[in-house]
Amino acid sequence: MIPELGHFAVILALGVALLQAIVPLLGWKRRDARLLAFGASAAQGQFLCVAAAYACLTYAFVTWDFSIKYVVENDHTQLPLMYRISAVWGAHEGSLLLWVLILSGWSVAVSVFNRRLPPDMSALVLSVLGMVSVGFYLFILLTSNPFLRQMPVAEGHDLNPILQDPGLAIHPPMLYMGYVGFSVAFSFAIAALITGRLDAAWARWTRPWTTTAWMFLTLGITFGSWWAYKELGWGGWWFWDPVENASFMPWLAGTALIHSLAVTEKRGLLKSWTVLLAILAFSLSLLGPFLVRSGVLVSVHAFASDPSRGMFILGFMAVAVGGALTLYAWRAPKLATAGELRLFSREGLLLFNNAFLVVACAAVLIGTLSPLAIDALGFGKISVGPPYFNVVFLVLIAPLFMLVGLAAVVPWKRGEPGETARRLKVPAVAAVVVGAALPFALFGRAPLLALAGAVFGLWTIFAAVQDVWRRVRAKPQWRAGLASVPRAAWGMTLAHVGLGIWALGVSGVVSFGDEKDVRLAQGAETDLGGYTFRFVEAGQAQGPNYTAQQGTVQVEHGGHAVATLHPQKRLYPSQGTVMTQSAIEAGLLRDLYVSLGEGYDDGSWSLRVYYKPLVRLIWLGGVLMFLGGLLAAADKRYRLARAAERKAVEIAAAAKVM
Repeated sequence: MIPELGHFAVILALGVALLQAIVPLLGWKRRDARLLAFGASAAQGQFLCVAAAYACLTYAFVTWDFSIKYVVENDHTQLPLMYRISAVWGAHEGSLLLWVLILSGWSVAVSVFNRRLPPDMSALVLSVLGMVSVGFYLFILLTSNPFLRQMPVAEGHDLNPILQDPGLAIHPPMLYMGYVGFSVAFSFAIAALITGRLDAAWARWTRPWTTTAWMFLTLGITFGSWWAYKELGWGGWWFWDPVENASFMPWLAGTALIHSLAVTEKRGLLKSWTVLLAILAFSLSLLGPFLVRSGVLVSVHAFASDPSRGMFILGFMAVAVGGALTLYAWRAPKLATAGELRLFSREGLLLFNNAFLVVACAAVLIGTLSPLAIDALGFGKISVGPPYFNVVFLVLIAPLFMLVGLAAVVPWKRGEPGETARRLKVPAVAAVVVGAALPFALFGRAPLLALAGAVFGLWTIFAAVQDVWRRVRAKPQWRAGLASVPRAAWGMTLAHVGLGIWALGVSGVVSFGDEKDVRLAQGAETDLGGYTFRFVEAGQAQGPNYTAQQGTVQVEHGGHAVATLHPQKRLYPSQGTVMTQSAIEAGLLRDLYVSLGEGYDDGSWSLRVYYKPLVRLIWLGGVLMFLGGLLAAADKRYRLARAAERKAVEIAAAAKVM
């Protein structure tokens, strides 16, 4: 009975989403209050329906309802409770249900926090969100129903062992919050194109939603990188896997969109470009599910390999994105910008910044999809891997970091090169001096990549801090100076500091990281990165739903014990799958990483050992960028501005009536 209730709740949610999409459209132009208010009620009703469906599926997993096909394929009686709950989104059908749950949650948030917007704009935004929801509900009901029944069985097939990790509880929800959040920016863009209201007020309405989506996507990518690093046993942090790229592309487009919205809000410029970026970010967010679920890519991250599902998403993308671009082509020429853009100004530098971000996004898109296109055209199979992406980003990243530092201190409208040079003299000199000395101080040598990464990372940090320091010093008392800096400025500074720390981490681990494959007998040792790894023994270990062969590796540095690591080779009997569980000694300046390989008849074992300097700075930078986005989105000036704009709209409407 519970599965049927869940299925019915999804059907009901589809019906409510259809009403949310259609009814506000009937009333927005003539400002019918009842029709406009219906959109908010429908969004909230839709959320209740899909939340009930999601609760039914979760209940089925927790209680081992093996009469449901999806539960059979992803659950097991020995699976711990935490993994039974997260297994709900551990495969294709359940992850889509989580997707629409988050989408309906975003719609509710818009209906609640956008009450101060002009009613017609709010109604159109909710209507577009309803249309997007309809597409995903049809996808679930026609191709991906998680409530399909089968003959009951005594035991399930178990969750994929690679997903039996706490990372599954964090990474997909955060990633989906970012993906789906860009549909709000897309809805605002479509509403602006329909109404012609594409101005500074529109940018203020859109900016917090876009920043919130971006910060969740940043956190999702950061946790995904960390999860792959510790779980897959290959010791990397970013592999340029096609599905990893699918999350990176909307992040690049979203980063460009945030900066473009700032220009539109402050100066009323780049309106058409900002709308196009909102459409692009949404389009790339749809491309991710297509790549993951269509079967066109082979990846450890892929969920499904059903061509019919891929064709449905492709058709949905064609309708949604094609319709948006058609509307853009019709309306954008009428949204001309009535201002002057000087290249040496903050808005000019942000435009260059956007150009580099979009080119980087295009490079990732070409590298990801070109093998598919070449194969489809019958020209054979090619592989585009890390060498291509590393070279492309090495070319793009240096000017991008320079622009980030410059844009932080150059004023709006017009910058003076002499004044800018004076402001940036100290950050530039400090970045060069400290950046040149840092690799020698930490590692005793300084390859070119390490020098470049240190200088550009520190340049970004020092320039961002310089901007805040200048604002604080402008006040007679430091407390008043700190209070005078708005949250958005603090958020921008923190995000740029996070970007600089990320650059330090990447350059450190790429320049100084080392790895070695060894075969060690009991008591034998090997040296790497100044550390001694001694293989002590191998024994047995028992988990809740697996058995493991567990190694014991002692690590010493300078004759002193540093850590004892226990890498494992796990066997999951339910699927007969063997998984490597690495062991990591984490530190701020370095990680020591050991993976257990195969055992031999003479008692020796193969091991892979890694020395990963500064790798933690990569994830620290990502978390700081998330916190920066959180601060910026919470800036109270957005709420005050929305309240003032709503009051102005009400006064204008009252004047027309009189």
